Amino acid sequence: MRQDRVELPNGSTIDEFYVWEYPAWVNVIPVTASGEVVLIRQFRYGIKDVYYELCAGVVDAGEEPLDAAKRELLEETGYGGGEWSHFMQLCANPAIQTNLTHTFIAKGVELKQPQALEKTEEITVHLLPPKEVLNVIQAGEIVQALHAAPLLKFLLQNGHGR
Repeated sequence: MRQDRVELPNGSTIDEFYVWEYPAWVNVIPVTASGEVVLIRQFRYGIKDVYYELCAGVVDAGEEPLDAAKRELLEETGYGGGEWSHFMQLCANPAIQTNLTHTFIAKGVELKQPQALEKTEEITVHLLPPKEVLNVIQAGEIVQALHAAPLLKFLLQNGHGR
C-alpha cells in the first residue's frame, strides 16, 4: 500500500489517498473438447465458505499473463493444452488498486497430470456443462465478481443465456 497526494482534474486535492499495489492476476475459462467448463471449488478464509471459481492466480515477476494462466490451470486442475486466447481484462477496484485481471479462454483442454497444489491449497475440480455453469452463477455459488463476469460474458456469447 502506498499513500499519495492526489490532484483531481477539477483542481481539488486529496491529501491522503491510499493505493493498493498488486501484481497482475489471471483467470482461465477452460473448456474441454466435449464442451464442459472446468471449474474449481475451494475454501476462502475471508468469507469463510466454499464456492465455485475459475482457475486463477498471480502473474509472477517477469512472467507473461498467458504463461501464468497456463501454469495456474495445470497446477490447480491438472488440465492443459488446447487453444488459448485472451478474452477480457477487468480490474477489481480501479479506484484504489493498480492491477488488471486478464481472463483467457482455453478451448479443448484435457487432463494432463494430477493436481500440483501448494500446501495451503485444498481444491476440487468440477466439469460442468455450460447450462449448469449458468445455474451455479444464478444460485449464488460463484461470488467472486472477477470470475462471474467473464463466465457470464462467455455464456452469453456462446448462446447459453436464458
